[in-house]
Amino acid sequence: MKIHTLVAALALATGGLAFAQAPAAPAAPKDPLATPRIDQRQANQEKRIDQGVSSGALTAKETAKLDKRETKIEADKLAAKSDGKVTKAERRKLKHEENRASAAIRRQKHDRQVAPAPAKAG
Repeated sequence: MKIHTLVAALALATGGLAFAQAPAAPAAPKDPLATPRIDQRQANQEKRIDQGVSSGALTAKETAKLDKRETKIEADKLAAKSDGKVTKAERRKLKHEENRASAAIRRQKHDRQVAPAPAKAG
């Protein structure tokens, strides 16, 4: 009986050692100018606009308006970075602008307007 208890205690001790880890290395300081989520959303929305153009779901006028909105968001992002730190309020404002731009892209892509088909060369 003592052997079973000893084996069980030894198994528990070695199992506990497997979960022990070295202390985590200190995290690298965050870059106060980094905006990876905003950058990714901008890239995604540009792809959505390009897809809308290629499918004919966006007219030239709609595309110009959406591109102008994306350009403004980029300018606002650069303005937020200009003082050396993008604050939570600035991030929130940029996120709000991205949300509105995303909704505008969806509205324009799903309205009944379509771009005219290109003329065939003949």
